[in-house]
Amino acid sequence: MADNLALRRFMDDLGLTQAELARRVNVEIGGLTGKPGTVSERTVYNWLTGKTSWPPAKHQQALRAVFGCTGPDLGFIRPGRGHRVHPEDDVNRRSFMAAAAGATLAIGSPAGASPRRVGHSDVERLNARFAGVIASDHRHGGKLSIETRAAALADEALDLQKQGIASQRVRAALFGCAASFMSSAMWAAIDGRRFDAAERHHERAASLAAMSGDGAIQFRIWSHAGSLYRHMRRPGDALAANDVARSLPIARRDPLFASLGHARHAAIHGLTGDVNAVRRSVGRAQDALDRAGAGLDRPVWLTAHYDQAELDSLALAAHLALGRYEDAEAHAHRSLALLRSHMQRSRAITHARLARAQLGQGGLEPAVTTAMGIPGVLAAHPRVAGMLDRFGSALVNVAPNSPHAQLWNQYTQDNRRAPA
Repeated sequence: MADNLALRRFMDDLGLTQAELARRVNVEIGGLTGKPGTVSERTVYNWLTGKTSWPPAKHQQALRAVFGCTGPDLGFIRPGRGHRVHPEDDVNRRSFMAAAAGATLAIGSPAGASPRRVGHSDVERLNARFAGVIASDHRHGGKLSIETRAAALADEALDLQKQGIASQRVRAALFGCAASFMSSAMWAAIDGRRFDAAERHHERAASLAAMSGDGAIQFRIWSHAGSLYRHMRRPGDALAANDVARSLPIARRDPLFASLGHARHAAIHGLTGDVNAVRRSVGRAQDALDRAGAGLDRPVWLTAHYDQAELDSLALAAHLALGRYEDAEAHAHRSLALLRSHMQRSRAITHARLARAQLGQGGLEPAVTTAMGIPGVLAAHPRVAGMLDRFGSALVNVAPNSPHAQLWNQYTQDNRRAPA
């Protein structure tokens, strides 16, 4: 019996305690069967310690809805051929699958059938799936599969809104869920360098967010739009979009939102070459972050992503764009020291930027060492691959015949793989 480290990592991705995971699993079970789940903290403890190596079917279906992946991905071990399944377990599995199928059919019931009532439990179930999308983005990022799944979940939320009976408050929440999923589809497209798709997702997400009245998701969508135009090197559009996010009431009420808005403004100002604007925005972002205490009810997409490490990452991007390489390197080291363990893609991006900052200061050897230290699977990520291509071009421009340039060229030929 060994600890289930995979499940622990997935829980850490979302910042879930044992009690919170139990609650989310019970919400999923209730949404699929109509009966509240009975998963307890002790149940989750048994999963984590390996005492329960292969949970019952209804638990696994609920876990899949929460995390977006199957039992083996979550570290559970399927019983071997010699394992005898208890007859009661098999009956429970068949009963649960039948109940789940019935719940799915109820959502898409044909015309003339009595519509089902949609309530806050359905919204909670969708929010749990949204948390799973966020976790998948942190692990993989930029993949078309994440974009497609998020867009499909938005459609599911809208189907509930169209076909069910719901209060005005629940309908608004369903529009908010759909907007949240579309914002994740948008970010996956941005991260994967599919900018045309990202712009289409933004149009739909912004419309859904407006119908929801949810200020937090409106902030995320317009802040993403600012990042989209920054990556497309359209700083005027980027500043305008990010200004929409920063002007929302939630950015005035909650300093954590304000801090993210200022930090992203700094990164955009880096493209314009405005040193004073960068310094001013980074300072405001830091002041707001210092005032942002814990205890507020904040969305998972914000708390799972934005912290001091991300602020320094955005400051790094800003100073790198300005050519202020020493300042950029300082922010890179600070970000790397504070990054949470599951943020592997962010760590690779920061290392790629650090390599460029070191090269800008004439440090050929440390720059190449830093760039070569990025694991191959992360070096293949579209954003990281683009950064490393630009690093290689800069290295050739600075020292085309140096041993370091030759080493880098050989390394890329031997180890770099095309993005998946």
